[in-house]
Amino acid sequence: MPDFSFEDKHSGLIVGVDEAGRGPWAGPVMAGAVVFLSRDVDKFLLDNLDDSKKLSAKKREALYEILLEERAKGHILAATGEASAQEIDEVNILQATFLAMRRAVKNLGQKVDFAIVDGNQKPNCLDCDCQTIIKGDARCYSIAAASIMAKVTRDRLMCKLAEQYPFYGFEKNAGYGTKAHIEGLQQHGIIKGVHRLSYKPVKAFL
Repeated sequence: MPDFSFEDKHSGLIVGVDEAGRGPWAGPVMAGAVVFLSRDVDKFLLDNLDDSKKLSAKKREALYEILLEERAKGHILAATGEASAQEIDEVNILQATFLAMRRAVKNLGQKVDFAIVDGNQKPNCLDCDCQTIIKGDARCYSIAAASIMAKVTRDRLMCKLAEQYPFYGFEKNAGYGTKAHIEGLQQHGIIKGVHRLSYKPVKAFL
């Protein structure tokens, strides 16, 4: 279970950063950034924060709403940032992920002192020092919260895209290469600005 041990190793404002959506064939890559200004937060939040992929959609949504409530109370800073499918095609998914992370941290609206980032690849564009933590979203409260911010925000965005483009199953697959998505590509082709044209499975439909 996550805790605050990684945050406690540093002083000042410590931001947890994580991403969602590196693998899908469509949609942006999204990053979340969260700073715990206070640890006097909803007990349900701390008891249930974890890697967002391990949580049910219902629990992720509940935790997301609590994060917004805690932000409104001034207990946390929380923001997201994204890089578009076009930016992914232009600079590659890793650099686009770093770009989304930078935007998420900037969108906090307050300068941070240190970043703890999920994974093993260190962003080269944050305006602060940082540390990478493998499986950080299962070990660190700030990163777990950031993963939920990123995942829920992205899933909601893909549901909106599904309303506009109803043939690809985005509301269920979030842009991943499922059977419904492949059938949509076969029957309706790619959506410019939505599909990642640099991804090999998508190139087949160009």
